[in-house]
Amino acid sequence: MDTRQVEYAIAVADELSFTRAAQRVYAGQSTVSAGIRALERELGTVLFERDQRGVRITSAGEAVLPALREVLEAQARARTAADPRGELRGELRIGVFSSVSSLALPRIIGEFHREHPLVDLRLRAATGGSGELAEAVRRGRLDLSLFGLPASAAPGLAVHRLATTPFAVILPAGHELAHRTEVRLRDLADERFVDAPVGFGNRDVLDAALSARGIVRDVRADVTETNAIPLFVAAGLGIALLPELIIPSSDGVVVVPLAERIEWEFNVISRTSRGEAASALIEKLVAAY
Repeated sequence: MDTRQVEYAIAVADELSFTRAAQRVYAGQSTVSAGIRALERELGTVLFERDQRGVRITSAGEAVLPALREVLEAQARARTAADPRGELRGELRIGVFSSVSSLALPRIIGEFHREHPLVDLRLRAATGGSGELAEAVRRGRLDLSLFGLPASAAPGLAVHRLATTPFAVILPAGHELAHRTEVRLRDLADERFVDAPVGFGNRDVLDAALSARGIVRDVRADVTETNAIPLFVAAGLGIALLPELIIPSSDGVVVVPLAERIEWEFNVISRTSRGEAASALIEKLVAAY
């Protein structure tokens, strides 16, 4: 099996576009299309369907994709073993949250890149939150991903705990509760809230905890960029409850501890069978937190 054709197929599956796949693998679109057709002939099945709506993976393509990824992972392992210096090689696709600057991730990824320059790093943000990222890992479209839900929400995947952090209250600087040393949930009963959309790990964990206490909130604004939530609070659109670990420093707001202990787990997830590069980055992430 031609590993270059395998690389083309994986790129098309990830990008769902022959144009973007060709750009990714530094080949002409006609070359990628011809390579895919040759691979389909060799496998005796159609991997992709193309029409006016775009590119879709067939059920046969979904079934064979994990095996194709294993081919490239095996090639990377062979190259690493053949290198007298044992330098890691291959491609590593990493799922991240839409806001990562407060999590020190750019620094950690940068260090990993300097330590392993032959590993091709590709970061993908998901607008649908942790659930979408977990599905991408499960389907093999990502090698590992950040994950903001408990391990029980990722069946069949390996979950590596990075940190556990409590929720805190973000208030406008002039709010009547801003001088408190802590705020209870009952003090927030009449407040309007700014939060991440449903599907984001921190939102889902908080909603579940509040529902268990019989609390229903008035969420007026869903903000996909978590780092921007304090800006909306400062502007007077509402208050917020966020895990302390992901609250950025912002003007015009005050962060007050929440009296009730509601915890958020910050994890990284992967398939149970993963490549050496993925294992090395997971080890570095765990050590960093």
